[in-house]
Amino acid sequence: MKVALYSLVHDEASIKIVTEIVAFFAIKGAGIQVEKELLRNISNTAVTSFSSHEDLDPKTTIFFAVGGDGTVLRALHYIRESKIPLIGVNTGRLGFLAPIQPDEMEAMLDDIVTNNYLTEERTILEINTTPAVAELSEFPLALNEISFSRENTTSMVTINTQVNDAFVNVYWADGLVVATPTGSTGYSLSSGGPIIAPEAKSLVLTPIAPHNLNVRPLVVADDVEIKIHVEGRGDSHLISLDTRLFSVPMNTTVIIKKAKNPIVFIKSNTNGFFDTLRNKLLWGQDRRN
Repeated sequence: MKVALYSLVHDEASIKIVTEIVAFFAIKGAGIQVEKELLRNISNTAVTSFSSHEDLDPKTTIFFAVGGDGTVLRALHYIRESKIPLIGVNTGRLGFLAPIQPDEMEAMLDDIVTNNYLTEERTILEINTTPAVAELSEFPLALNEISFSRENTTSMVTINTQVNDAFVNVYWADGLVVATPTGSTGYSLSSGGPIIAPEAKSLVLTPIAPHNLNVRPLVVADDVEIKIHVEGRGDSHLISLDTRLFSVPMNTTVIIKKAKNPIVFIKSNTNGFFDTLRNKLLWGQDRRN
C-alpha cells in the first residue's frame, strides 16, 4: 500500500492528525509520501515528499487531505485526473468534502487497511479560453465550480451564455456560477442554487445577484459544452476555479465541459450524503431557543 498526505502547514490540529496517520501506516509498512512543505513538520525518516502532481507516485493507493473543504479542493492540484482515491479528514468547520471527523479516523484507517470502504466518482470541470490564458491553461480543472464575476467596478457584467451552441440567456448580473453536484452545496447554494445529489449527471448555472429577478438557476446535463462570453465596462473580469482566482480580459471566449476523468472519493460506510446534509445544514433542528 502507498499513501500520500496533504494539509496546510499552519494548522496545528491538522498536523497532529497527519502525524498520527503517518505513524499508523509506518507501522503497517506502507510507502508514505507527504507534501514537501508539510513534511518539514513531520519527524519521520521513512517518509518521502512530493511537491507537484509530477512527483506524486502514480501508484498511490489513497491520498489523504487533512483540513477543511478548501484543503480538499487544493488537493485536486496534485491528483488531477489520475483517479487516485481521495479521502478528506475534517479539522475545519463545514466538512462537506472532508466528512471524516477526527474521532472517526481510527476506525476509518482500520477500514482502509482491510479494504472495507466505499468509493464514489465526482465530476470535474475543465476550462478552455480563446485567446488562451496561460495561468488557466497550466491547471484548467475545478471540482466545485467555475465562476465569473466583475472586477474593479460596481457595475454589473453582461454574460452571454450558450449550451451546446444553443443560446440560453444574456445574464445581467454580478456574476455567474457553473457548478458540479459537488459544488452545488458551495458558492452556487449561497447564490440561490439547488442542492444536487453527487450521483446526478448534471451541472447547474446559477446567476449571482441578477438584475432580473425572474432569472433563476438552470440545471443542465453534465455532458454539454457551455460557452460563456463576458462583457462590461471594465477591461477585465474575474474567473475562479474553486479556490483559485484569475483576471481575464473582457471578450474572452470561455468553454466549460466535463473533464475526461472524474475524481474518486473514499466515503464512510456509515454516513451518506443525506446524513451530511442533515448534520451540516441542521435540517430538522430548531435552534431558535
